[in-house]
Amino acid sequence: MKVARFSHGDTIAFGIIDDDELVVLKGDPMFAGYDPTGERIGLREVKLLAPVIPRSKVVGMAHSFYSSREEQADAKPREPRFFLKPNTSVVGPGDPIVLPAQSGDVRVEGELAVVIGKITRNVSVEDAEDAIFGYTIANDVTARDLFERDEDLTRAKSFDSFCPLGPVIDTEFDWTGLSLHGRINDEPFQSGDAALLRHTIAEMVSFVSGVFTLLPGDVILTGAPGASGAVVDGDTVQVEIAGIGVLSNPVRRA
Repeated sequence: MKVARFSHGDTIAFGIIDDDELVVLKGDPMFAGYDPTGERIGLREVKLLAPVIPRSKVVGMAHSFYSSREEQADAKPREPRFFLKPNTSVVGPGDPIVLPAQSGDVRVEGELAVVIGKITRNVSVEDAEDAIFGYTIANDVTARDLFERDEDLTRAKSFDSFCPLGPVIDTEFDWTGLSLHGRINDEPFQSGDAALLRHTIAEMVSFVSGVFTLLPGDVILTGAPGASGAVVDGDTVQVEIAGIGVLSNPVRRA
C-alpha cells in the first residue's frame, strides 16, 4: 500500500494511491488507521508533500554500505554508526534543496528511509520490523566543505531543505530487493542495491532504539550505496527506488 500526504486547495490530507487517483483518508493513517472519507482525487490535481514530518528526529546511518564485495568479504563485524538531522531539514517532492551561503561544496546521496510507526525503545532485532510503518525515499544532503572544516557532521547535515523525503510511503516494501539509482540533470551518479549493506534494517532499528526512544513518524536513513553527487544552482536531483517511485528536487542558491 502506498500512502501519500498531499495538498489540495487549502487542505492538507493523507490518501492511498489507487492507480491515478488518491483515496482520501480521514486522518494520518499512522495514528487514525485507514478510514476513507469516500472522496477520490486525481493525482494530477494535488501536490505531493513530504509523506511524513518526523515528530522529533531524523537518524542517518553512516558508512552502512560496503564499497565492494572484496571489502565485504574481509570486513570484521562492527556496531552501526549514525548521526542526527533536525526535523526542520525535511522537505517534500519538488521542493528546492537550498544551497547555504556558508558552503561551496554541497553533495547529495539517495537513500532508502524507514518510517517508524510506534513508540520504540530497546526493541530486539527479532521484533524490530513490527516498529516500522513503511519505507520512503530520502536525499541526504551534506555541505561537504563544512564537514571537513568542522570535523563534525552536525552543521553540514542540518540546514533547512537538507532532507527531501517522498514521494510516498510504501507500507509493504521489501527492502531486500532494494534497487536505487540517483541522477543529477538525468546523468547517473549513484547506483546500488541491498547486497552490500553492513546491517539489516531490523539491526539498525534495534541498535538505534537501544540509544534513544524512537517516536511514530521518526525517520531512519539507511545509508547511501555508491557515490555522492555534487550539486550547484540550477541542478535537478532525482532519486529512484524501484517499487516506491522517484523523488525529484531542484537545487537553488540561497
